[in-house]
Amino acid sequence: MRLILLGPPGAGKGTQAQHLVAKYGLVQLSTGDMLRAAVAAATPVGRQVADIMARGALCPDEIVVNIVEDRVQEPDARKGFILDGFPRTVPQAVALDRMLARHGVSLDAVIELRVDEAALIKRIESRVAQMRSRGEALRPDDDPQVLHHRLLAYREQTAPLTAYYQLQGVLRTVDGMASIPEVTAQIEQVLSRPAAKAAPSAASRTKAPAAKAVGASQGKKQARKPAAPPKKRAAVGKKSKKAEAAARSRPRKAAAAARRPATKSKGGKARRR
Repeated sequence: MRLILLGPPGAGKGTQAQHLVAKYGLVQLSTGDMLRAAVAAATPVGRQVADIMARGALCPDEIVVNIVEDRVQEPDARKGFILDGFPRTVPQAVALDRMLARHGVSLDAVIELRVDEAALIKRIESRVAQMRSRGEALRPDDDPQVLHHRLLAYREQTAPLTAYYQLQGVLRTVDGMASIPEVTAQIEQVLSRPAAKAAPSAASRTKAPAAKAVGASQGKKQARKPAAPPKKRAAVGKKSKKAEAAARSRPRKAAAAARRPATKSKGGKARRR
């Protein structure tokens, strides 16, 4: 099973990924963890993205895609994996689809944890306060200003992925503001459903009704145009035949009248008998 978890920072993707790993034996692939590990190890990639991550900005697509491709080819990931934090943009999603196609696999589902951003900020602030009270170290991006920037970046760049995957018929949406057990139950429920069919393209949705409308209008025009009654056509034919016969008989009548001897009328004028 190959899954993607979508949701803004603090939506609980990591918590739900851990449950899915335990239940289905999947491997959680967190691009954030992989990039932080690269930064901690001071690898060339880590040095390249260290400042970018500290600002809460998105890393270049080429770097992230290469890291993911290398990881999904490892033996443990071939049985199934969960992508957490990737893809973050539509171009990354397209690159991911192409990369998976090269390896002969595809996504089984994309699970969106939908949350309210205002409530999410309060949740994150509470979590940070609890970590500080326990003396736990905070990550560089566990900061209200950084969080606000990450939420803005998610809204502008990552949120459009829901429409992208909805068109592919693999998107599943759950209420991320519910309690952790309730969110877990929702995810298990949506994974048990059969995959939805991909939505038709915009062109097919617009052309089909137009063609039906044209056909209907033509049918109405043909229905409104009555055929000429057979009797009227026959009557017209009879009138034309009588007119032709009368025209042929006029010269014969005139010749016969000319051959008759003339007689005088009472007024002295000659007339034909």
